[in-house]
Amino acid sequence: MTGFLRSVGRQRYWLLGLLLWLGGLAGPLKASAQTKYMTKTGLISFFSASIMEDIEARNNKVAAVLDLSTGQLAFAVPIREFQFKRTLMQEHFNENYMESEKYPKATFTGQVINAAHVLKMLPTASQNVEVEGQMTLHGVSHKVAVSGTLQQRDGQLVVFAYFNIAPADYAIDIPLLVREHIAKSVSVRVNLTCDAVTPTVVSQP
Repeated sequence: MTGFLRSVGRQRYWLLGLLLWLGGLAGPLKASAQTKYMTKTGLISFFSASIMEDIEARNNKVAAVLDLSTGQLAFAVPIREFQFKRTLMQEHFNENYMESEKYPKATFTGQVINAAHVLKMLPTASQNVEVEGQMTLHGVSHKVAVSGTLQQRDGQLVVFAYFNIAPADYAIDIPLLVREHIAKSVSVRVNLTCDAVTPTVVSQP
């Protein structure tokens, strides 16, 4: 049991270290397996229908790491990198709703369910996956379960997921004046194209 806990601890430290490196906060990092993938340019977009005006934004600065050998994954999303069509809407999003100076990042750490089977079958076909983990947004954390797909393509790992988030679950306050005109949930899409981490020393850029 002690050995198992130590193994889990090492895996978590690896993910944490790589995530810190992705954010430019860590020094040199050594990777040692082709089952590990990462990106610093992942895309997350969200959409919410509204009687007054639909709300939509895109963010292509998402950092993510995934270890297929263990099924562990982690995301970091810089809130201020969400881009809106209207500057005023973007300002309200950062200042009034997300308080991005106080809560600059959203994060997710989780586990692919039945990772060993997914790893075995992935080279032959795209795999539907279930992921469970902890999402932290606006300073609030919740356990969530998300469905998605993984696909290996030209040496890269392509990740897609679609899910809904209720702002109220993360203490995001919607002004009373517009509350009844905005959907109670926001649709989120995740599109990542991750590169394999080669077994070389990766230095901080």
